[in-house]
Amino acid sequence: MSRRTPVDAELAHKLSRRSMLGVAAGATAAALLGAAAAPAATAQGKPQGDPLLPPGRLGIQLYTLRDKVSTLGFDKVFAELEAYGYDEVEYAGYTQGSAGAITLAQLKQLTRDHGLKGIGSHVGYYDNNNPNAYTFAQNLTKVLDDAQALGLKHVGTASGPFRYGSTVDAWKRAAADFNAYGAAARERGMKFYQHNHAEEFSFATDRPDVRLYDVLLAETDPDLVFLEMDIYWAYVGQFRFGKRADGTPDTFDPLHYVLKQPDRYPLFHVKDGEHDIAARDGYRMVDVGDGDIDYKKFLSSVTRTHGGRRDHHWQVEHDQPIVDSFTTARRSAAYLHTLRRKGC
Repeated sequence: MSRRTPVDAELAHKLSRRSMLGVAAGATAAALLGAAAAPAATAQGKPQGDPLLPPGRLGIQLYTLRDKVSTLGFDKVFAELEAYGYDEVEYAGYTQGSAGAITLAQLKQLTRDHGLKGIGSHVGYYDNNNPNAYTFAQNLTKVLDDAQALGLKHVGTASGPFRYGSTVDAWKRAAADFNAYGAAARERGMKFYQHNHAEEFSFATDRPDVRLYDVLLAETDPDLVFLEMDIYWAYVGQFRFGKRADGTPDTFDPLHYVLKQPDRYPLFHVKDGEHDIAARDGYRMVDVGDGDIDYKKFLSSVTRTHGGRRDHHWQVEHDQPIVDSFTTARRSAAYLHTLRRKGC
């Protein structure tokens, strides 16, 4: 990786030790990154070669379709997703809003009725103002009970580990929380995971040479805490936090993180963006396939790791669909289904 090694010796040792457990079976990260993303050969406009996306691994984060879930209900939403070729869903809450009440048992059955599988769920990390909040910190047993009732293999949070602040020690405390949640989830046969936004890639306020995401990786037990990389926000983080506060370059490649420890990333959020260096984030979010993130390279590299076509799940997401959330779901799935391994 091009980013610098953290000065903290203990942190550097942990990262180095865990990186050695990463890419296996004779494939090096350099070789994987060198896999070109050339277009697949076509005949009469039809893609040729094996699908790059592993079968049964295309999902969608239902936050993308929250408006449809609220107005139409899960049943009609799942029927659309089934028609678009989705295999999995990642829940963003278990209620339907104005569409009416639903039980967890009914939700689980509806998911199965449409040939879909619940692969994960996003739950809040903490709410210091509400001891009864539905979060990992305030209601861990209830959160895990519900995930288990739905038959989920993963349950996680999209909250950043900022509960105690942005110092190295603050993130070590958050990591200890995550380790506890991971241990409790593992007892239920599930994996606990954290989903990043851009800020996880910022630097510690007390150690401007230490990237906070590195603290999270080093201080969480890889057998207990897993990561869902939101690929779009990781590239935003690359754009926003490629320099330290003093202007010293300190860049990173999101793909490098995955290739060093692929087993820690069972889930991905697949969202796209067009470069816009005038914007704070460096990108404008668009439907998958309409942007500049090289998903052919990313998918090809990850799926070539040991177990890469078996152990990873790819969830389409768009925070604010531009035209219509069904349109976003349909177009994104159609694009990902066109990607082929041949020529990758």
